[in-house]
Amino acid sequence: MAIAANGADDRVEQLVILTERLTQLIAAQAQAFEDRRPQDAASLLEETARLANLYRHESARVRADTRLVEGAPLASRTRLIRATEAFDAVLARQGRAIEAARTVTEGLVKCIADEVASQRTKAVSYGAAGTQNPSSSTVATAITLNRRA
Repeated sequence: MAIAANGADDRVEQLVILTERLTQLIAAQAQAFEDRRPQDAASLLEETARLANLYRHESARVRADTRLVEGAPLASRTRLIRATEAFDAVLARQGRAIEAARTVTEGLVKCIADEVASQRTKAVSYGAAGTQNPSSSTVATAITLNRRA
């Protein structure tokens, strides 16, 4: 999918609209992660992925051929630069929010695994004389976690 533009000015305006919409979506996702409601971010995922792919494609086209935007008025190109700077800032914010959520999630999984391991009864093996000896080896145990947790 590509932007169908009628000249440089139209292309720049469409890029500004695309960048601003993508910025809004990613800001909403970052807010959802910051509010500890990642399930809210999931509802925006499809549109975000589609627009991010379009943004990536169009950015590559403009980088490869700057003539696509050079004919646009300076004011329009400046708006695109400002929109891109805002987009970069929101991406950084989202990255921090996702990293924090990942850290918390990993910590919870580790705590659950440690608790399961501490609650587990020790394995018992039989010695040469037929007596029971507590085993020092760990027995593998599967852990099932609820996806909603």
